[in-house]
Amino acid sequence: MKQIYPDLWQTSPEHPIPGAPHVSTHAYLFLRNEGNVLFYGSGLSDEYRRIQALGGITHQYLSHRDEAGPALFRIKQVFGSKLCCHRLEEPAVSEAAPVDLTFETREVHPGGIEVIPTPGHTPGSTCFLVKSSFGRTYLFTGDTIYRNGETWENGFLPGMSSRPDLRRSLELLRGLEPDVVISSASVGRFPLTEVSAGAWRAAVDEALRPLI
Repeated sequence: MKQIYPDLWQTSPEHPIPGAPHVSTHAYLFLRNEGNVLFYGSGLSDEYRRIQALGGITHQYLSHRDEAGPALFRIKQVFGSKLCCHRLEEPAVSEAAPVDLTFETREVHPGGIEVIPTPGHTPGSTCFLVKSSFGRTYLFTGDTIYRNGETWENGFLPGMSSRPDLRRSLELLRGLEPDVVISSASVGRFPLTEVSAGAWRAAVDEALRPLI
């Protein structure tokens, strides 16, 4: 694991898509007094030992169904944590592990985790906005918006995604003011990006352009 900020750690990269070694995924451990949270998922058992040494986790938040897999059940076994996802993603996620908490509206969970449904990539895709006690605001975007090298792209997939929903979701995200944007998958070497307010609006505009 790699420490990114005082309260945020990143797991080692994984390459879950066969034939696409350029696509990488990470999970992120957010340390907090109310109990640590894991955003997204990791199938690397060595990372579980490191997470345990940092205090374990009480909750795991998934942004969408693509993050489901056998590792979800192992994580629940190791940490006794609660698995959280959008209600519309639960049928797919629960095939891998029982879901303990679902949501479907914009709301703030204990510890200041703001749940922001952003349908489009999948019907229940969700972003999470977290204000760190160290001053930064983290925005976990799942696959709704991500870096592909030097460019920002949206998560539209023909046959699965909704273009109108994704456009509305990106327009909603444009109004947020994150300091750090963290996707679950990325292409190239930018799984997370520090942004200014202007840079973030420009990034969303770039991702919106193909949907208009």
